[in-house]
Amino acid sequence: MRGAVFGFVLAVTAVGCTWQDGSPTAASVPLDVAQTPDGFARVEAGGVGALIPPDWRTVDTTSEDTARHGFVASPRPEAWGEAPRPVAGMSATWVDATEVGVPTDYFYLAATGPLLSRLVASERCDTLRQRVYLDNAPMFTSGHPRSTGDYVARGEGVCRVRGGRPTRWAYFVAAPGLGPVRQVGIPTSGLYVVVAVAPEGPRADRLLEHLMRHTRFGDATLSDFVRAARAPRAA
Repeated sequence: MRGAVFGFVLAVTAVGCTWQDGSPTAASVPLDVAQTPDGFARVEAGGVGALIPPDWRTVDTTSEDTARHGFVASPRPEAWGEAPRPVAGMSATWVDATEVGVPTDYFYLAATGPLLSRLVASERCDTLRQRVYLDNAPMFTSGHPRSTGDYVARGEGVCRVRGGRPTRWAYFVAAPGLGPVRQVGIPTSGLYVVVAVAPEGPRADRLLEHLMRHTRFGDATLSDFVRAARAPRAA
């Protein structure tokens, strides 16, 4: 059983909702985006919406073969997730649990495991802040027998590359499990991941906050997920 679980984690990591595997594939297609009065561009893809800088290009990374839905946006989307010099941009992805065909709380392993390792566990990158809003380990990972198997977290940090300009990054990850977070967002989703990167500078934090604040899955913003995670539990 444990071997099957770890095999599932590896499969989800390969889905493409990770930083290291989130670059557009040959099947990705460009999207039309709509300009907004405040100078940003609105993009919609695979049930995901966001406001991005107008000079960024967007590709749809939705893939029926991998149950992945979402997009990558960047001045150079073809280089998104490329090592060792991360480019500015963002990816926003969710995974359809009904297409993967495993219990939803198994996505807890992906959310807490290798998905964001290139950012949070790299010798080139430092985590400056990390907030875990919800962390209920499933029973099969030694959690409580009645655990809902849900996880919600957000983090920010910086990456430094020799001979290159430092970059700021932010991420959000949520595995709804069987808890209250499942009541918001996309009903069939087992995993949500957002990663945003900006060149270090006086406006980097503001841009990253704007990108995260205006990202939504279905009708739910990231703040909606956090509020659901923080809601008091019934006795």
